[in-house]
Amino acid sequence: MTRCQHAVAVFTVALSVSCSAPSPAPMAYPVSKKVDQVDNYHGVSVPDPYRWLEDDRSAETAAWVEAQNAVTFAHLDTISFRPKLKSRLEQLFNYPKFSEPVRRGTTYFFSKNDGLQNQAVLYRQQGLDGTPEVLLDPNTLSPDGTTKLSVFAVSTDGRLAIYGLSEGGSDWLEYRVLDVATKQSLADVVDWVKVSGAAWAGKGFFYSRYPASDTGKDLSAKNIDHQVYYHRVGTPQSADELVFSDPANPERFHTVEVTEDERFLILTVSDRGKGKKGNAVYFRDLTSRSKTFTPIVDEIGDDTFNVIDNVGDRFLVHTDRKAPNGRVFLFDPKAPAESAWRDVLPERPEPLDGVATGGGKLFASYL
Repeated sequence: MTRCQHAVAVFTVALSVSCSAPSPAPMAYPVSKKVDQVDNYHGVSVPDPYRWLEDDRSAETAAWVEAQNAVTFAHLDTISFRPKLKSRLEQLFNYPKFSEPVRRGTTYFFSKNDGLQNQAVLYRQQGLDGTPEVLLDPNTLSPDGTTKLSVFAVSTDGRLAIYGLSEGGSDWLEYRVLDVATKQSLADVVDWVKVSGAAWAGKGFFYSRYPASDTGKDLSAKNIDHQVYYHRVGTPQSADELVFSDPANPERFHTVEVTEDERFLILTVSDRGKGKKGNAVYFRDLTSRSKTFTPIVDEIGDDTFNVIDNVGDRFLVHTDRKAPNGRVFLFDPKAPAESAWRDVLPERPEPLDGVATGGGKLFASYL
């Protein structure tokens, strides 16, 4: 059986592919110019002839993209089974999809996609038997549907929620605050957010951001000096408190979480720019006047550490340190040496996919 005949045998029933149909002559592939650009890194000359394409706002780059798209779509449009493939995929994806609910008091929050919506819609529901009502529909955030809801975090008391917006596929986020009762956004706007979560604590939240660009929101600018801030609801971003920065290591990422009881702020530091797969992790007691971070692991290598939650003054940590399939250990700040780490969930033959707490219990999922 030839390769063409094999393709017919596999796909004829679903897509009616024919190998005998003649292919139209391909369009001439556009020429990508080269420039004389050479950089010297540690004594090594590295040519970069396509450096000019890094200017994503130039007319020349835009023309290059248009020429590339013309060739690409001229070919894709000749593939006869694409409409049938799209129709079949729509059938397969067209079913309701729900997220797991989050409870705040007697109110449950969850997202649902009816089937083929571009983005899932956020709902709230009073009690387990209440009627769901739309809280926020991301599909209506912009006329062309290119504004995406990337972050959603409800405060502990359920009164407020942070939602992060991304425009046009950008990984820059703009944080806003939603009054859950009225479904109206407050005046708060937090900008220049990237590689960040949103961690409620007290009357505000912690988040990570980069310094503002002097030339406006420059999507192609290099991101350096990732910082952690605290925003108090009802105040301008200019009044936000700087919580952590590390100018000596400007390419590191600094992200934060808060334990469920809002007592501890957990700081995770990674250094992907230096090829390190792991992270360091620190904690800070928010009930203390001290604003220093205490290390759980202060060296960044290839091992990952994720604080699940605290148990009083101690911490449950998910790691792959000396356990490729994952394990959970209990860290006691009074005995921080690795030799004192006590396994709560030892490594098993099955990979530990995720761990969470709830109701005083530990929930683990394995692959």
